[in-house]
Amino acid sequence: MKALLCERHGPAEDLVIRDLPEPKPGPGEVVVAVTAAALNFFDTLIIRGRYQTKPAFPFSPCAECAGTIAAIGDGVSGWQVGERVAAWLGFGAAREKVVVPAEALLRVPDRLDDAQAAGLFVTYGTAMHGLIQRARLKPGETLAILGASGGAGLAAVEIGALLGAHVIACASSPDKLALAREHGAQEEVDYGRHEIRGSLKKLTGGRGVDVLYDTVGGELAEPALRAMAWEGRYLVVGFAGGEVPKIPLNLLLLKGCDLRGVFWGEFVLREPAAHRRNMERLLDWAASGHIRAHVHATFPLERWTEAYALIGDRKAKGKVVLTL
Repeated sequence: MKALLCERHGPAEDLVIRDLPEPKPGPGEVVVAVTAAALNFFDTLIIRGRYQTKPAFPFSPCAECAGTIAAIGDGVSGWQVGERVAAWLGFGAAREKVVVPAEALLRVPDRLDDAQAAGLFVTYGTAMHGLIQRARLKPGETLAILGASGGAGLAAVEIGALLGAHVIACASSPDKLALAREHGAQEEVDYGRHEIRGSLKKLTGGRGVDVLYDTVGGELAEPALRAMAWEGRYLVVGFAGGEVPKIPLNLLLLKGCDLRGVFWGEFVLREPAAHRRNMERLLDWAASGHIRAHVHATFPLERWTEAYALIGDRKAKGKVVLTL
């Protein structure tokens, strides 16, 4: 069985493909024959030892996957060999077969392909948790999204639009903003050309933004926070810009607004029933075409360096998926 492995911390070029023994399921587990494993921005961090999760060596990257059930362990009911499934693992999915707790499986609807299903968990799951459980987003509220053309940003654009928000896409180039519009954004800010605080204030008639979904961080965070509305909710999702910003706390006081962390992985562990409801809703939306689950590119496992480069260089518009 082939597996992409991280044997020491370093860049993607240091990863290797090894042959490993076939896995066997234990009680309560199944073996999934992986056909698609999705990459996320944190995959560029975890292999360098710069992410909060630090697996023991050797480990496989990729937190989410789709495929078919190849074997079933003792005590597992309600599943059959050959069924199409998807799962979130945290890490370890970039291999031909992987052991998954049965409780982590979700059925993949017939109308959804494996690459789309594999990419739904982290980006769309985070958007669902962030906008529903953390922001309590209401129909008619204004939602601005920093990094709106990446996998995480596009998911928030689509989910926000479905939840009835007025969506403002914020990205660094016209082509990225055009993609966000295709996914449901109604207005846009090109922060490669225009100052973000003034632009958001202008688009909201001076009122400010009700909810801001920040996947970028860095130098954009403080000016975006200055564009928040009274009692707005600023969602801290990620730091694709590379720097963790230092926020002046007096701004929260002056705005009467909240700064709220969105830690989806911990939410999954602490509130599994709410997570499953979110994901079942997402899979139904994806199968019915309400969300596009946009896949920017797929690469065979052997071309992992190209896939990593797309994400690390912030050129991905949607998900990047490894296929097996």
